Order: sequence, then C-alpha cells, then structure tokens
Amino acid sequence: MIPKSEVQQDDTDNHTEPKQPAFHIPNSNMLYFPAVAFVSTSQLTKSYGNVDVFSDISISIPHRARIAIVGANGIGKSTLLRIIAGREEPSGGTVSYTKNLKIGFLPQEAEYHSTQTLWGECLNAFNEIQFMEKMLTDLEHQMALRSDDPAFMKKYAGLRDRFETAEGYQVETQIKQTLTGLGFTADEYNAPMDQLSGGQKTRAFLAKLLLSKPNLLLLDEPTNHLDIQAVAWLEDQLKDQDGAVVVISHDRYFIDQVATNVWEMSPSIETFHGNYTAYLKQRTERYERRLREYQDQQEFIEKETDFIHRNIAGQNTRQAQGRRKRLERMLDEARLTPPTQARPMTLRLNPASRSGELVLTTQGLQIGYKASTKPLFGSPDLVLRRTECAALIGPNGSGKTSFLKTLLGNLNPYDGSFSLGTNVRVGYFAQAHEDLDPAKTPLEEIESAQPKMLPAEIRKYLAKYLYTGDDVFKQVSNLSGGERSRLVLAKLGLMGANFLMLDEPTNHLDLESQDILQSVLKEFEETILLISHDRYLIDALATQVWIINPEEHSLTIHKGNYSDYRSKLAIEKEGKNSQEQNKKATVKHRTPRKNSSRYALSKIENDISELEKELRIVATRLEMTGLDPGEVARLGETYNDITIALDAMISEWETLSHEQPELNG
Repeated sequence: MIPKSEVQQDDTDNHTEPKQPAFHIPNSNMLYFPAVAFVSTSQLTKSYGNVDVFSDISISIPHRARIAIVGANGIGKSTLLRIIAGREEPSGGTVSYTKNLKIGFLPQEAEYHSTQTLWGECLNAFNEIQFMEKMLTDLEHQMALRSDDPAFMKKYAGLRDRFETAEGYQVETQIKQTLTGLGFTADEYNAPMDQLSGGQKTRAFLAKLLLSKPNLLLLDEPTNHLDIQAVAWLEDQLKDQDGAVVVISHDRYFIDQVATNVWEMSPSIETFHGNYTAYLKQRTERYERRLREYQDQQEFIEKETDFIHRNIAGQNTRQAQGRRKRLERMLDEARLTPPTQARPMTLRLNPASRSGELVLTTQGLQIGYKASTKPLFGSPDLVLRRTECAALIGPNGSGKTSFLKTLLGNLNPYDGSFSLGTNVRVGYFAQAHEDLDPAKTPLEEIESAQPKMLPAEIRKYLAKYLYTGDDVFKQVSNLSGGERSRLVLAKLGLMGANFLMLDEPTNHLDLESQDILQSVLKEFEETILLISHDRYLIDALATQVWIINPEEHSLTIHKGNYSDYRSKLAIEKEGKNSQEQNKKATVKHRTPRKNSSRYALSKIENDISELEKELRIVATRLEMTGLDPGEVARLGETYNDITIALDAMISEWETLSHEQPELNG
C-alpha cells in the first residue's frame, strides 16, 4: 500500500486565527511518489459556475525544479497555484503530494494578520531551533546543580551538536541578511506588523517563507513590491534554494535569471525548456512549425479533393473512392486546426516634430521638498541628448518619481536648476495613472485627448489597445491595472511627444504587451527618460543608467545599459571579496593544535579572546543600517567562519584542560 503524504504549509497569513488544518486534500489524492515529483496533478479542472477556467491539466513538479508560469491576465495562473498550494479545491481531477512535503505559498497580496513585530514574525520561522535553545538553557541550569552527572553532559553535547547542525547560532544573522536583502532597514525590525504597509507585509511574508526553508516554494508575483536591488538578491536566493520553486511573474529578467522551465497557460499548459529568452524562441519555432504542418495538410486536402471530384465518375472510380475513404478517415481522426496567436496590442509612438540635440541639462540640481532638512538627492550636472535613453534606478522612496515631477514643473527643485532643449515636447506616463479620471470611460479619455476624433474613429483606435465591444464604456475605476496601463499608452500615442518620461510603464502589462512596448520604444528615434524595475527593458533601451544612492543622498552616472552596470558592480565586488578572503584566511589558519604545555593553553586562550573580539566587531557591523545585501552576505560568511574557528578553539581548550588539569589550576 502506498503511504499517504503529510503536507505542511506556512499559515502565517492567518496568524491570529484559530489553527486549522493547512488545507484539505482528499485521501484518494494523497499519494506518495518517492523520488519522482513533489507534486503531480492529473486531469485537473477548475470552474466557477458555468465558466471553465481551465481543464485537463496534468503536470508534475520535480525536486530542484525552477518553473515560471506565464500567460495572459485572467487565464487562471493564480488559481492553479492556489490549488497546488491547497488553498483552493479543484472542480475535478487529482493533486498528489510526496510524503512530508513542506509548502511555502506567497499569494499576490498576503493577508497578514499578526500582533508581533517584523523581527518576531521572522523568528517564528525557527520555532524548532528556539525550542532546542530553550532546552540547552534548561540543561545548563541543571548541570550547574549536578555538574558531576555525566548523563547531563552527554545529553547536552548531543543537543548542542543538533543545534549547531541546524545553524542555531546563525539565526540572527540569517534574519538580518534576509530582511536587508528584501529592502528592510534595521529601524524597521521592531515595527509592529499591523503598522506596515501592504507591500511591506508582503515582503515580510516572503522573508518568513524563505527563512522557513520549505521543500516547495509557490510564489505569485513575488517581485511586485521589490526594488531592483531586492529582486536581484531574491534571484540569488531562489537559484540556491535546495527544493523546488514555481513562480508566476511578469518580470522577464527575473524569469531569465531563475527559470529552467516555462509553463505557458492558454488555458491549457504547454511546457518550454529554458528561461524566458529560450521560451520566446521555442514558442516562435513551434508556431511556425505548426503553421507549416497545417498549411501542408490543407494543400494535401485540396489536392485529394480535386482528384476525387475529377475521377469519382470516370475510369479511376475505384482509386477515387479509396482516396475518399482515406481522406474522410484523416479528417475525422487527424485533422489539424490552424495555430492561433493572441491578438496583440498595437502601439504607435510617432513624434510630431524633432527636438533639438540637447534635450535635458541640469545645473547643481537637488531633488526634494523645501520643508525637509536635506534633499532626497543631489546629482552631478546631467546631459541627455536626442535619441538617448537614461534609466533612473534606486530603492523605493529614493526620489525617482519626485525627479520626474520636478522636470514636469509639478515640484520645485530643492536647489539648482534644469532646462529642456528647443522644440522639446514631453509625453508623461504616470506610474499611478493619476492622469486618468476614474469617472470617465476609455471613450471619453481619448475624446478629451483628441476632441476632433469621431466616436467611430475612437472605437477603432481603442481596438488597437485591446478595448472592444462594451469595454470602451467601462469606467476607469472599474478597469484592471493592465487595462489602465494600456489606456495611458493609448493617450500617449496621441501626444506626438519627442521626449518620453516613463514611470514604470510595464507595471501590470502582460508579457506580450511588455514585449510590444519594448519593441516600439526601441524604434523610437527621439529621447526617453525611464524609471523602471524592469531590467529586461532597461537592458534593451538604456544608453546610460542614473543610480540614486539614498544613504549618500547622491546620484551617479553609468554609461551603458543595465548589464554593463551589473558587470561593473561584479568587478568592484570581486575586489572587496579578495580583501575579505585575506581576513578569512587569517581566521581559518588558526587551527587547533595538540600541545600539552602551559604555553599552548595560554596561546589558545589568547586566540579565543582575539576571535571573540573579531566576532563582536562583525556583529556590530551587521547591526548597522544602510548596508547593501552583498555586504551583509559577506559579513554573514565571515561571522560563520569566525564562529566555526571559535568553536574549534574552545573544544581544544576544553580537551587540553581535562587532559592536563594542572595547567588550568
């Protein structure tokens, strides 16, 4: 008999509610597939009333899988993930789980209810380690009273070994590394969870999931509330994850870095091997192959039909009848349908006129609010020329949008000045879509932008942006994020701008629309100033990258695209790592020595004292704010190396003291 699985799942998004089973899985579905797959589904179906979301989905998630699920908005990706996570029941089919599977599930918007602090919630990921730590403390108290009882010493030594194996001494370091990596500062560690914003709660939930080390991570749009640095850190974590990862994402660069397989929902699932770049190539090749096969079959049908019509009543009647039977059988059993492609958005950005060669210049410009004691940041004098694209990047809240608002005249400079060149015509894409009237319809929005357009012309124009039928009469307030983004792009296409200021233009767009927008911007022969977390877009467009450093209240300029910038950072990191390696080498060469002399014991004691000092210095450094994730990771490795060396020294000191008690007297 095949044993049933025991599926565990993080329940922190309902933290204050009474404990319920993580989810219900019918016994008939709880099958154990040793070393085959963490999760398997068979003929999975989901319907809401009379509406079928998807049907007949059979998939498997093996150990070490890195799977990205892509597809149009509303196709059922999140529903599938919730079913795999056990948060929703399928309408039909089965879901099977391997034994003792621990699932971590991040919904798009985590409903996180907790009375604890951010740090306290992260500590909850280490409940077993905290329990062992308490047991060790209790044993230490008992040993102080019964120091001559070897049973306590043996029990304590065994428990301490388990505690060290579970990295119990590194819990604090792991939490700091994870919170820093996801963009939290030390000032936020003790913030109550109920005082965090929705985006912060989602990041906190993700931090706890990563710290709990599940076998299977299911992540629904994990990069939505992360800045570029945090996304890059998350990519590295997911690459090193021991278990499997399944992620829904519209971040193409993220998929390129993490995924080894792509599942495209349409609403059936088709599997592609490789990352996002490989998926695009394979999808095009498959479509072209299927189109050729369909066209070849249509040509064959036409020829066979023509032969049958010409010969059915002539000398070749028997041959024609045989061909007709074979053709009818083929049409009944193997007729191909024409391959289809989703209707893409059509975008046109045609400048009404050409700008001068100098589009933007700044002089001693500082961005911020006069009421503040310091500016958000100051920049060196900037020059943006015609046909260039500058990508402005930096952490959330560093002042990127304030920079655009200053250039638009909606915010006064904190200090300094700027000027736009001759014949510059600005087109602005607002991240929050604040230039849209929630009470208006798409029809009315376009009419307000182009009063001379007739209603029929407006409807035809909106159809290019995937607004058809009654979609044009929906109020903006009832549109999805993707629909609003397409409407802003539709208005932008009517402006004739030659200087585009774009604030997160790919947010909410599906992958197909992102690719189209990127292609159009690539062909735009004027000037672009781009704020984006979409590194795929930055890589394709940027001729220079402007980086805001909020700790130093400064902006630096890098000539080239995002990959060039990352390469430069990697070289700088390599230089820092070589310095750290020298320090580590010093620590690692302090290996235990076997010597029975008093000098040896004294030397070990001095080394222990030195290691403890170094450990305190590293710990103090880890507690400092403003460290980048790479620096935190390096310090964490140094902390671990010192801890290991210190444990070895203490162990040698204890051994030598017991062997030569007179030396310690």
